[in-house]
Formats: sequence, structure tokens, C-alpha cells
Amino acid sequence: RGTALQPLFKMSYSCSKVGDPRPGQPYKGGNFCAFLPDNKEGLKTAKLLKKAFEHGLTFQIKSCNGEERVTWGLIPHKTSWDGGKARNGYPDAQYLREVSAVL
Repeated sequence: RGTALQPLFKMSYSCSKVGDPRPGQPYKGGNFCAFLPDNKEGLKTAKLLKKAFEHGLTFQIKSCNGEERVTWGLIPHKTSWDGGKARNGYPDAQYLREVSAVL
């Protein structure tokens, strides 16, 4: 196993905006961690993910049991360093190609 880049996102509690499931309602934040390989392709992907985050594309607000909360958006993220594709982890030889196509 090689080294990894590990972006950490801290999303605080706030109020949702127009376009969210219930605009103006408070939502629960959370800590979100992802993994990328520490190589040229991983760094390139990290830059694209940063742009997606800056444009509000990384997360979405979903309603769950009457509570609004932040969840991952449609951009796939590896949330585990191992476990394979089935557990959102590595090894997954296609991940960087797939996420780059989405971005």
C-alpha cells in the first residue's frame, strides 16, 4: 500500500438555501473524509475535487427521518483506504478515471 492524500471536510450546522429539500430549515453537518493516492493522477484529481467543492457540488442536503443533514453529493469519493469498490475503498483501478469523467 502506498501513501495517500486524505482530504477532510468539516461541514457545520447551518440553514438550507433555495434548491435544498426544505429551504430555510436548519441542517446537521458532519465530518467527511476521503482518500486519494499520493501520485500525479491523485493530485490532479484532488485539484478537480477542490474546484467541485468551491462550486458547491461535493455535498447535498437530504431529509432523513424528518431531519435535514449533509451527505455526499453525486461525485464519487473513496471513504476507505481498503475494502475495494464494494466498500468505497481501494483497490479500484477505475476510480480515478471514473471520478475525472464525472468532474
